[in-house]
Amino acid sequence: MKNLLIIVLLLFQQQLFAAEVNVYSARKEALIKPLFDQFTEQTGIDVNLVTGKADTLIKRLEVEDKNSPADILITVDVARLIRGKEKGLFQSVNSTILEETIPVHYRDSNKEWFGLSLRSRVMVYAPDRVTDDELDSYIDLADETWKNRLCVRSSSNVYNQSLVAAMISNYGIEKTKHWADRLVGNFARPPKGGDRDQIKAVAAGICDVALVNNYYLAGMLESSRDDEVTAAKKVKLFWPNQDGRGAHMNISGAALLKSAKHKNEAVKLLEFLVSDAAQQWYADTNHEYSINQKIKSNSILKNWGDFKADTLNLSLLGKHNTDAVILMDQVGWK
Repeated sequence: MKNLLIIVLLLFQQQLFAAEVNVYSARKEALIKPLFDQFTEQTGIDVNLVTGKADTLIKRLEVEDKNSPADILITVDVARLIRGKEKGLFQSVNSTILEETIPVHYRDSNKEWFGLSLRSRVMVYAPDRVTDDELDSYIDLADETWKNRLCVRSSSNVYNQSLVAAMISNYGIEKTKHWADRLVGNFARPPKGGDRDQIKAVAAGICDVALVNNYYLAGMLESSRDDEVTAAKKVKLFWPNQDGRGAHMNISGAALLKSAKHKNEAVKLLEFLVSDAAQQWYADTNHEYSINQKIKSNSILKNWGDFKADTLNLSLLGKHNTDAVILMDQVGWK
């Protein structure tokens, strides 16, 4: 009888232990926790969340190794997912749902990481000083026409690194270096601040064009701060490369860790994050584009219209990240 009681208690503890999943996330809590709460409500599986900078979380995972409590890593850029894969932190996931929902160029060929939402590096411009027909591609921003008219954040920003990595993938190192050198020559000021600061600089007349991720502009348009709304309404969005490869795309994404103690629960969470409801939430709340192309965008994204997206395999952004960082340093992109 005593042995039977011990077995029952052990099984009960095992069930309790299994009904959770631990997530290390480079996404801010406010941008992901509401989805986790929905997941818990639907499945009964608790989600324990730790947030931090992506590089810090990756380093933590290396130190923790197999003893890490984490089951899933979420990042806001593919380059960090590639870095985690190269360090051997992930394991492959066999999921029909993930493979059928996520386009092949937005997931790892070895099934070690998966895109969850899409964002584009777009141009914002001052319509009182720039017209649509003056804008075209990322390449064209290096023309002398834009001398002292361009704002962009620093080379330490992974979104810029990934854009340059995409340029290297499409055009090669030498052509990209020539482009980046001329681009830096067009900066209206030394890079500083985040994407919202670049938008504000255009609105204030410091520069005429800026490179930003689309959701920053959308967030400012719906901000509770009057100064952000006012600035956002003074600029317009332009989709680059529409006559070429299409606008540069990146992802927020996730991977199942080798250390995962709750693999089944973790896979369920990954599948939930690409469900119709979760994808609609990304569009409506975070102003990101759905990885699932059948999901309709919210009003702001819809107002910006359809656009042609670059279908470059995003694994190449991670492959060329180091080249991009070196190149940007060589041309003086601070």
